[in-house]
Amino acid sequence: MLADPQSVTIATVATPLPRTASGVNAGVFTKDDGNVKLSVSSSYGKRTRRQVRLDLRKTAPDPLFPAQNTPSSMSAYLVVDIPVTGFSTAEQKQLVDALTGWLTASTGANTTKVLGGEA
Repeated sequence: MLADPQSVTIATVATPLPRTASGVNAGVFTKDDGNVKLSVSSSYGKRTRRQVRLDLRKTAPDPLFPAQNTPSSMSAYLVVDIPVTGFSTAEQKQLVDALTGWLTASTGANTTKVLGGEA
């Protein structure tokens, strides 16, 4: 079980996230205003799936009606899909490290490119 609370840093601001839900192979950590949520889960079957998801919610002016505010939300998540046998935890971590390293190299240049629509 992950420690309570968890913390994420968004735009240089560390955000504490206390545990708000627990289930079988799952945990949810949410900011006190509900605008940031971290979900962690595992599912088991023919393959094992591990998922970490970060959701962000905010209210911003509606571009068509600037006097009105509209709620918006986005999420980013990482899913690791693993066969039941064949890869050690260390090998799984090496693959995740390779992916996150590629995304964050050169101050996140590849993340920026992907979010800009490059493939």
